Amino acid sequence: MNGNIKGWAVTLAGTGINLALGVLYTWSVFASALAEQFHWSKTQASFPYVVACATFALMMVPAGRLLDRFGPRWIASLGGIMAGGGLILSSFTNSYYMLMLSFGVITGMGIGMGYSAATPAAVKWFPPEKKGLISGIVVAGFGLASLYIAPMTNAIITQFGIESAFRVEGILFLVAIAAFAQILGIPLTAKADGHPAGQAAQIKAAVNYTWKEMLKKQDFYLLWLMYAAGASAGLMIIGQLSSISKIQVGISWGYAMVALLAIFNASGRVLAGWLSDKIGRTPTLRIFFILQALNMFAFQYYSSAQLLAFGTAIAGLGYGSLLSLFPSATYDSFGTKYAGVNYGLVFTAWGIGGVFGPLMGGAVVDATHTYSLAYNISSLLCLAAVVLTLFLKKRVKAA
Repeated sequence: MNGNIKGWAVTLAGTGINLALGVLYTWSVFASALAEQFHWSKTQASFPYVVACATFALMMVPAGRLLDRFGPRWIASLGGIMAGGGLILSSFTNSYYMLMLSFGVITGMGIGMGYSAATPAAVKWFPPEKKGLISGIVVAGFGLASLYIAPMTNAIITQFGIESAFRVEGILFLVAIAAFAQILGIPLTAKADGHPAGQAAQIKAAVNYTWKEMLKKQDFYLLWLMYAAGASAGLMIIGQLSSISKIQVGISWGYAMVALLAIFNASGRVLAGWLSDKIGRTPTLRIFFILQALNMFAFQYYSSAQLLAFGTAIAGLGYGSLLSLFPSATYDSFGTKYAGVNYGLVFTAWGIGGVFGPLMGGAVVDATHTYSLAYNISSLLCLAAVVLTLFLKKRVKAA
């Protein structure tokens, strides 16, 4: 198959895998049902999601090492089996602890394995000046998933109950991910130098750092801290959006807000990836962190459905940008030969944000019956990330 055609086939397959793995972003619909049907507190209903986020992030490191060794097809296939299997197991219990194991740990591990395989496999087919765009397209699937999964989940729960929603989606996503995984692959020459054939001349002074070498670089820690700050703010909104809709605006159709966020989450990934290819990663990071900080501060004043929809859209754009900018920045800084494990280590920051943000939001609303303090904390974290961008090393934009 022609390399360019194969590269786009891998890109679209990776996007398809992420369209299934993005079930994680619809947890607020499940959480709302758990709170209503089983009388869980907001903090309790956040825990399976928090455990899944943490497991997802931690799994990216060993999955990345396995990816670099065995290739994306096997890793994505195993990820699909675990992600779907965990959802299916969740359908057989309403136990708090069992849901943390089945959804939080097993599905979380599967999501980590599938997600780790999709983006590195795609970017290795394209030249450096397209890394941002290709990363954005692949990860857009994860953000866009809520657009169809949220209303589907709500419809199944309303008609048949939460157990049926877990079971139907588990079977559907297991089959879909395993099928898309068979399309994944990397160019033969990429195994040697991290880049596809014919592109060596386009890469100037390219350096591929091992994970041990990467950990000695200041930029790794700056990227990690920035990622954790931005992810905390975004994942707090994603994990709590259905509850925010009820408490702050008084609407019972929060799943529609989740779907709206999905559209802008996906759009932010592609837009930020494209923009960063044009003006550079650091300026683009700065723009979107400032946008996030302002929106998080304003979120407490969104008191109507229209205003909440506006804030949700901006939150989606800001958060979505992170998921294309940080893998691209990692590849820029440390090369693509060891992309799996290197980005896996950077991605642990997303896991920290996934633990802190939703738990902080749940604890604040349980204690104060409002999310205002959580919004202000998130805004300050994003402002801190803006400051950290000033210390990133300047890099020559790919020609």
